[in-house]
Amino acid sequence: MNTDTDNNSMESETAGPVGESRGLERGIDRLEAKREAKSDRRDEGQLRGQKARGKAEALIARVLSGAIYSLGTLAVIFWGQIPLAILTCAMAWACCSEFYRMARLSGRMPNEVLGLAVAILFPLVPLTRQLVGCVVILFVFLVILAGWYVMTPRANIADVAITLFGPLYTSLLYTSIVCVRMVDPGLNGALLTFGVMGSVWLNDATAYFVGSRFGKHKLAPRISPKKSIEGLIGGLVGCMAVWILVWALGVCNIPLPIAILCGVLVGIFSVMGDLFESRIKRGVGVKDSGDIMPGHGGLLDRSDSLLFGGSTAFFVLYLGGIL
Repeated sequence: MNTDTDNNSMESETAGPVGESRGLERGIDRLEAKREAKSDRRDEGQLRGQKARGKAEALIARVLSGAIYSLGTLAVIFWGQIPLAILTCAMAWACCSEFYRMARLSGRMPNEVLGLAVAILFPLVPLTRQLVGCVVILFVFLVILAGWYVMTPRANIADVAITLFGPLYTSLLYTSIVCVRMVDPGLNGALLTFGVMGSVWLNDATAYFVGSRFGKHKLAPRISPKKSIEGLIGGLVGCMAVWILVWALGVCNIPLPIAILCGVLVGIFSVMGDLFESRIKRGVGVKDSGDIMPGHGGLLDRSDSLLFGGSTAFFVLYLGGIL
């Protein structure tokens, strides 16, 4: 009797740990099976955690690179007219280079050496206070470009057009920022320039966040699927807010009607500049013009709105008697 009891007790003690071990093994096997089932999605980055982390990293990269760009530009604006002209030369050169890169992807062969040299010159003209210098540069550019076309059998008229358009689109439009800064060497000129650039930046930022949160009606789905009418309205509100602030601070004695007109037109043409560059990228099959700015792409991607928006502000301020 005692022997049977002892044997049963020993079997129970043995079965307990063995059962627990087998249960643990089955649990591990199930976890491994689930992990294996998700391996393909994991490799493609399609898991929920991976998507959330990717979005967070992209947003952080976008905010940080945008902040560095904005703060650096802001410092140069207040530093003075000459530093801003030099910075604009560098930015115009980079934007023109990215434009030519996209043109080559479409099969064009622009004269990059000539075009990039001209891109450096345009932003320096306002320092002479003789804007006729832009006409002189353009004429000389055309003459040299015509000579290159005649002497280069491989070049066609499309290459000539692309070479000419590059500096006009990037550098000449960027020159408007330097023209605005030249209105006054002191604080007023810096604040007005910051108002122009800041209104474009806030237009982009508010359009992005409002569109991401509330965007339902597509603005131009074939060109830029993420842009929405709600984002456009949000951007206009942000842009006008900056110009109302410029008026309230009494910068260059800008009257309220001019400030409101700037807010509306700069906001609209900033979006047009963005869509124009998006159309170029879609035409050559690239997502970004470059990769110099994490989260934004190329410098042209970051400047596309400013090229059109800044030029619009210059013309409104000039025709309004401010410049």
